[in-house]
Amino acid sequence: MDISNLVVRYDNVLALDNLNLKVTTGERLAVIGPNGAGKSTLFKVVAGVLQFSSGEVKIYGQGPGRHLCIAYIPQRSQVDWKFPVSVADVVMMGRIGKMGLLGWPKPGDWEFVRQSLRVVGLEDLAERQISELSGGQQQRMFIARALAQEAELMLMDEPFTGLDMGSQQDILSIMDELRGRNVTVLASTHDLNLASEHFDRVLLLNRRVYGLGKPADVFTTDQLLHAFGGHLRLLQTDNEVVAVGDTCCEDETSHDHLA
Repeated sequence: MDISNLVVRYDNVLALDNLNLKVTTGERLAVIGPNGAGKSTLFKVVAGVLQFSSGEVKIYGQGPGRHLCIAYIPQRSQVDWKFPVSVADVVMMGRIGKMGLLGWPKPGDWEFVRQSLRVVGLEDLAERQISELSGGQQQRMFIARALAQEAELMLMDEPFTGLDMGSQQDILSIMDELRGRNVTVLASTHDLNLASEHFDRVLLLNRRVYGLGKPADVFTTDQLLHAFGGHLRLLQTDNEVVAVGDTCCEDETSHDHLA
């Protein structure tokens, strides 16, 4: 993925300013920034669901929206969990690009669904209504949908928010499985420690890039304060600087349809 001089405006309000980013195949990149920093905006541009004002975005040599290989996994707060579908139905939605909108699932499509649910440990919950899932199970269901889509690039918007430690570890274990499949993962998160320990590189973002590289190089006091401004407090302990920032609500608050 190669992004050059990306600019995004909403009604003349600057959302992303001159963003440049290259991500290699199979890499795991964490996107860090305060609320309203443009993290969700970046993901939606890459997924091809949001138009940008200027610049260039190339995924495997083509523009966004031309690839079935990109999977956007939204924040759970943006999903209507009362929508009357089962877990298997949602995962099957990942096959629509292969079948066509008017296509009917073939046995091979259902096999993709079964295999995808097996990878994320939800095979026994295939017929469960989505509102009955826990937060961690809901997140794993969307990853299964991306697997059924045969995605090569996954964009995970706040996948760890609201999950307990066990559920977070489940998602990280699945990410390890994705790495073995050479799937590229971009995930937004507010958790600096998690980003430092489990991601190859981090992108420090607040409408523009404040840092890009190894976590140890990006998470410096100066760069964090510049990126987060008044949204961040840094607490000095004996051995480290601990960042305490805002952790609720992201750029967009509208509900996404499951399909």
